Amino acid sequence: MSKTTAVDTAASGWTVAARHRRSNLLQRLGLGAAVALVVTPMIGWRICLAWFAAYGLMQGLELLAFARVNRDGDGKVPLWGRVTACLSLFASASLFGSLSIPMWLIGGPLGGVCAALMLPALMLFSMINSPRSKSILVSSLTPPMLYLLAVPFLAAWFGAPPPLVMTAAAAVVLVIFFTIISWQKMSEATENQMRAHAEAERLRVKAEESLVAHTAFLAAIGHDLRTPIGAILTGAAELQALDANSRSNAHLITDAGLMMKALLDDLLDHSKIGAGRMTVEAVDFDLRATLAQTLRLWRGPIEAKGLKLRVEGAARMPRSVKGDAMRIRQVMNNLMSNAVKFTPQGRITLRLDAWAEEPSGYCVLLEVQDTGPGMTGDQLARLFNPFDQTAEGVSARYGGSGLGLAISRDLVELMGGRLTARSAPGQGASFTVSLSLPFGENAAPILVPGDDSRLDIALALAARPLAAGPDAGTPPAVPQDADVSPTAETADQTDDDRPLRLLVVDDHDINRRAVQLILQPLGCDIVTAADGMIALERCAETVFDVIFMDVRMPELDGRETTRRLRAEGGPNARTPVVAVTADTAPEDVAACQAAGMAYFVSKPLTPPALLGALQHVLDDSAQAAEIAAA
Repeated sequence: MSKTTAVDTAASGWTVAARHRRSNLLQRLGLGAAVALVVTPMIGWRICLAWFAAYGLMQGLELLAFARVNRDGDGKVPLWGRVTACLSLFASASLFGSLSIPMWLIGGPLGGVCAALMLPALMLFSMINSPRSKSILVSSLTPPMLYLLAVPFLAAWFGAPPPLVMTAAAAVVLVIFFTIISWQKMSEATENQMRAHAEAERLRVKAEESLVAHTAFLAAIGHDLRTPIGAILTGAAELQALDANSRSNAHLITDAGLMMKALLDDLLDHSKIGAGRMTVEAVDFDLRATLAQTLRLWRGPIEAKGLKLRVEGAARMPRSVKGDAMRIRQVMNNLMSNAVKFTPQGRITLRLDAWAEEPSGYCVLLEVQDTGPGMTGDQLARLFNPFDQTAEGVSARYGGSGLGLAISRDLVELMGGRLTARSAPGQGASFTVSLSLPFGENAAPILVPGDDSRLDIALALAARPLAAGPDAGTPPAVPQDADVSPTAETADQTDDDRPLRLLVVDDHDINRRAVQLILQPLGCDIVTAADGMIALERCAETVFDVIFMDVRMPELDGRETTRRLRAEGGPNARTPVVAVTADTAPEDVAACQAAGMAYFVSKPLTPPALLGALQHVLDDSAQAAEIAAA
């Protein structure tokens, strides 16, 4: 709940009215100046100037009288403070209404008519500036009421006939009555409005807390579900090498596992976007290479379905731009996936266009068009609704959660662009992504693992120098008498025939077994550790070629374990550490990099992703050794 709403709801009518009057100080001064200016021709500028000066002084005294309640609320204001404040209000209203006396004396009956018009206006202004407080209303409304009650007597003094005097008296009573009734109605409406605002704020805070809890719950469940999904995919990959019947069963298991993973990823992305926690980054990358890699991944599925792929305008694409390559790939993969899914025959066309918009960068258009059945106007209107498949039976026939397009639209909007769709029955569908991408510098192609599942994880830690512990920089110096990693020049390098020594650190036994199942056929010597402390003990005993480190672990997580490994300067201080985690947000990748991790692979683990990570860090280690030898 916001502070202002909480204070206004809890405060008494006295505090609310006092603060309301303070906020309308300039209005009161403006009204006084206008009235003085209007009556100047009637009573003279000297009287009006003196009156306005006195009125301004009274406003200053009122500010002083209400200073404490405006600062601390009414709970700390003693009785004498309230009396003083009410007296200041009474004096200020009395001074304002006193202008009606010279109007009668100098202007005669016509001046009295002007005074009779001015006083109800003053009463209305006093009523508006006294919400919910009877004491402030009485203090500011009593003087103009008394001046108005004097109108019938002044009229009689100036010789008005009795019937006219009686009519004037009745009119005065009616004005006073309706003013009080109006104040009561206004106060009730103000109080109801404040209660409604307070309730709305309470519900908003409750909804935000519920959303945060829901997002945290989904993240925890998602993290736990990736472990069995990874084991399913790993086991299915191992069954591929058996007989034809086993391969058929393995394909079924793999398809089911990948579908579970895709649904889980979409659900977590949707939850993160809804909670406002999804972020996009702006780094230099090669847009042409990114799109080319995306197309390469889809050529196989497109040809396998008997479709044709046509690419137009590739030459117009800029190379070096600044943006979020991972999210662009995610959006394009989703659009290509939908095009392949819903196109039974014909072709899929990728139209590319870009032009420079000086001095900011490029305007980029990415259009995916298919020759599928198309959509009706009603289906187009529902296309980007989460969980809405736009037609009955779509989920059962094609799979999916109905979240892909909604997530893609939100991601494009987070990047400052737009995702639009055009379609008609029998005429296919066309999806267009429009983005503004700033000029980039020294952009390198974005590499992706050989993974056939989630394709939005760039290897952000690839080819980066290892950090040297918390202070990062150059790796720590290794003592002369200490063993060092086989990636450096050591005596261990003389034994070229020994198997790779790998350390797998994960608090979940299924994950450790999955990694062993994937890598043991390579003849690797694999050591496992169930937590960070055990991993540090293993690293003090044995020199490893590569360490696979789970990020989320109890007591000592993977990042802190890596920081200690780098800082202690032991035999594995320079050994490549591959981060293994389900947390794939840019800030999570950056945290792994800062901890000294050299590479990144996402859960659930798949054989292509794990083998690709191993190959990459070994290639990097070999290059580093060559550079050191030179």
